[in-house]
Amino acid sequence: MLCSFTDSRLTPTLRDAIARAGYSTPTPIQAQAIEPILDGRDVIGCAQTGTGKTAAFLLPVLHRLLGLPRGTTRALVVTPTRELAQQIDDVCVGLAYHTPLRVGLLVGGTGMARQEKALRSGAELLVATPGRLLDHMRQSQARFDELSTLVLDEADRMLDMGFLPDIRRIVARLPAREQTLLFSATMPPVIAKLAREVLRDPLTVQVGRRSAPAVGITQAAYPVPEHLKTALLRHLLRNTEMPSVLVFTRTKVSARRLARTIAADGFAVGELHSNLSQPQRTRAMEGFRRGAFQVLVATNIAARGLDVEHITHVISVDVPTVPEDYVHRIGRTGRAEAEGDAFVLVSPAEEKALAQIERHIGRRLPRVTLPEFDYAQRVAGQPRGHRGAVPPRPPRAKPASRSPNPGHPAGKRLPAKPPRSRRRRR
Repeated sequence: MLCSFTDSRLTPTLRDAIARAGYSTPTPIQAQAIEPILDGRDVIGCAQTGTGKTAAFLLPVLHRLLGLPRGTTRALVVTPTRELAQQIDDVCVGLAYHTPLRVGLLVGGTGMARQEKALRSGAELLVATPGRLLDHMRQSQARFDELSTLVLDEADRMLDMGFLPDIRRIVARLPAREQTLLFSATMPPVIAKLAREVLRDPLTVQVGRRSAPAVGITQAAYPVPEHLKTALLRHLLRNTEMPSVLVFTRTKVSARRLARTIAADGFAVGELHSNLSQPQRTRAMEGFRRGAFQVLVATNIAARGLDVEHITHVISVDVPTVPEDYVHRIGRTGRAEAEGDAFVLVSPAEEKALAQIERHIGRRLPRVTLPEFDYAQRVAGQPRGHRGAVPPRPPRAKPASRSPNPGHPAGKRLPAKPPRSRRRRR
């Protein structure tokens, strides 16, 4: 068990980088995982989001790389989303800044040429998303003959996004390696099976209850009719002190529409979803991280790996249908043992989904009703007396069966009339 970074076996260069970042005491996942990884053990790390899993594997991996010959790829980190890959790359570059190690980033949405250059130059550590990594493997651009460490990060998210077949293809193309690490916020049976297939005698590091959110997050549910969710969100933003807000929506279309509505109220707003190009997504992330955007409206691609320490509020405009998604969403606040607030707007039709979340986290969320908000208001463009979506018209009732020819026995028809003759025009 590692109690202090100053007493660790990490190289002085890495300890200095940790000190410059302002950290002296490892988080629980770091305290339990760093030493076994330094010893060369295969490790399964399972902990809630926001607990320092990235540094838990990067620090010992970088330490081991410093003792190996350079000029070829020795470590590979595979992660599900571009945003998470970029974030791991940023952390890695910061930790290894005063070392001779080179880091390469392989993600979709950007040109292949720069990535091919990183591969040819022999970057010692590569961070990649599954699809782009396979693209390079098919073109024989990526060589892993000297690979010693493979890291599968956010494994459960890769399962949710359908990347498990790609992960199996990647592992099958890799040579035998000294060490494999698997980190995940949850451990569903499919991921547990994958771990048994690719890891050898792994040490399991379990920190906290898998279904529980990080400590320090205040949660609440706001019951509201579906058609008033946007109005309630605007009311909360206007009347609550929220320095940095991450808003989640279910779809890309609603994210864009909601971002424009909030921007019309005078807020600095960014949006993050898969309809944006990679440069646009990067600008949105960087703008939110440095405080240029007070509000970031995003789909679930931001539910994992978005590490912005100053997020004070997370608001879910819809109730996630998968309870784990709720835990990951609210884990974007309360990072590094900080405090944060998480609100979910719940319509009557979503109460059942919210009940599943409450069973998952083991607690009932307090319901909050704002006395100053008009829950009976009409949305612009709706007719007076309207209280929600227009219900579908009932199907038109079929007329009672009757004889096709009145006055004749049922089922018998008059002979068809002869066709009307047409006069030929001369």
